[in-house]
Amino acid sequence: MTISTKSWIRITIINLFVVASLGVLMRYKIGFEFPFFDQKNIQHAHSHFAFSAWVSLALMVLITNFFQESISQVRHKTYRILFLVSLSVSYLMMLSFAISGYSILSIVLSTLGVFISFVFARWAFSDLNKAPVHASKNWFKAAVLLSVLSSIGTFALAYMMASKSITLNNYLSAVYWYLHFQYNGWFFFAFMGLFIAYLKRIIPQYVIDRRVFLLMIFSIIPTYGLSVLWIHLPVWVYIIVVLGTIAQSIAWILFIQNVFKSRLFHSSICHPLAKFLFALVLISFTIKLSLQLASVIPAVSKLAFGYRPIVIAYLHLVLLACFSIFIVAYAFANRFIQESRASTMGILIFVVGVFLNELVLGIQGIASFTYVIVPHVNVYLFSVSIIILIGVITLLCAQFVPRERIEKEAVSL
Repeated sequence: MTISTKSWIRITIINLFVVASLGVLMRYKIGFEFPFFDQKNIQHAHSHFAFSAWVSLALMVLITNFFQESISQVRHKTYRILFLVSLSVSYLMMLSFAISGYSILSIVLSTLGVFISFVFARWAFSDLNKAPVHASKNWFKAAVLLSVLSSIGTFALAYMMASKSITLNNYLSAVYWYLHFQYNGWFFFAFMGLFIAYLKRIIPQYVIDRRVFLLMIFSIIPTYGLSVLWIHLPVWVYIIVVLGTIAQSIAWILFIQNVFKSRLFHSSICHPLAKFLFALVLISFTIKLSLQLASVIPAVSKLAFGYRPIVIAYLHLVLLACFSIFIVAYAFANRFIQESRASTMGILIFVVGVFLNELVLGIQGIASFTYVIVPHVNVYLFSVSIIILIGVITLLCAQFVPRERIEKEAVSL
């Protein structure tokens, strides 16, 4: 029995619903009175669950789908067990953080989640080696290795807490190490592998420029320096960081050129909604990399890291506008999400909510430069979080509509 990618994507959408619900609760607590739960605890539950049960689990499922035809039935079973364990740990971790914050139980569950990612990395790397030659393989291998590398930040935090030797610089350096190698490592390289695999499937003649991978992989460690420019790095280290950032930007330009040469957006095979979503993702990544390029200027970096709304806007840009919309787009394009008017409506509402969220956070961030308070901003952010939740609920409900009803709907169109 093979892994049911469609069923697991449905489960991850349920997890996205939980993430969106926690987001609504957080926004409500900021704007209105709500005595239950500590805000910081909900924030930790929200972020940890979003990383593990939504993005990471979805990427693991989709990467496994890439090579599942070349693995044994026994391996299929072990992956299903691993996904179930990961899912269970994620829910327990979410509840633990929501109730008790950074308690011993939360730390133990977080550590267990890291070891689960190690197991997946080991199995996936081995199975990718056995899979047929494909342009996506190196991207996936790099993705799982970088997910392991990101754990250094987690273990560094655990050591600091256990030894009670936390300093602000060391704490932030460890947090940003984890975030960098998750966002720009594990998430990004998995995204590239999946997108290239999709392009090769619908446009067999598509060829990815090898320089894209080489520039991206060699720039991944230097660009970590963008997250810690406030440490006052030596000049030679700063130069390496700048060169890495430029290399990454060049790689992205080459990739965008590759995508347009493939004529993806002129292909009749790709669903119009999928084209629209992929275009939004590419635009979002371009904005992200442009912001990174601007942040090599120390004054700009200091300004960005000094204002919390800017940091939150950037993190949501990457997690929602880049990776979350891509996962939805990829799943829809590959029919792991059912094609129906309800699915389309849910996706579009979700996308509108994501970009309204970025708009409000962006306005709040720009206003904070001059210490101007945007009136009713918390009410706006709460309203936007409800729009995102409505979109997810609509998309989720659409996945449980009987196939017969969808086919009847298609005929009526």
